[in-house]
Amino acid sequence: MPTQKWFEGWRLFALLALTLLAMSIWIAGMRGFEVDGVRMVIRFTARTSLLLFCLAFSAAALALLWPNAWTRWLRRNRRYVGVTFAASHAIHAVAILAFAVMDPIGYAAATSIASYIFGGIGYAFIVAMAATSFDRTAAAIGARAWRRLHLVGGYYLLFQFMVSFGKRIPDMPLYALFLIPLVAVFALRRIAMAPRAQAPARAG
Repeated sequence: MPTQKWFEGWRLFALLALTLLAMSIWIAGMRGFEVDGVRMVIRFTARTSLLLFCLAFSAAALALLWPNAWTRWLRRNRRYVGVTFAASHAIHAVAILAFAVMDPIGYAAATSIASYIFGGIGYAFIVAMAATSFDRTAAAIGARAWRRLHLVGGYYLLFQFMVSFGKRIPDMPLYALFLIPLVAVFALRRIAMAPRAQAPARAG
């Protein structure tokens, strides 16, 4: 039982967030904390953020469509997986800032006005969603506003991930694989919203 508690609630968040931070430091350190190492951290945290986002955003749909011990655990800990996603993307942002400071020319070549605008909106949603992942802040904005924020923010981030990974496909075709979980999450949520899928849950 004590072991299980480490994989629940805020302890789960602490465990995952510290693991991500330690791995990011280790990855950067492998390249002597130079630009190449920082860019490796950017890629690493982009992928961990993708995984954590997909798990959090699909948790309710998975629990509804395939109720079992794992999906119920994921649904129960969706909040903490989501906050861990925010932590992963915070590390991602720090790595991007380090890249900008260490290699301004390379950073300028890798970014655009569009990336600032749409990326900035994405981070605004992440901050707002993370800030309202606590009982007091969620209650302060009300259940309706909370649902709307997390629904709109979730779909925006889904779209942003698709664009971010999809635009790399022409140069690196294997990046198409990263779109598979995103499409799957979208499909799962749409299927879960269908009346037939929701009827058994209401009946139970």
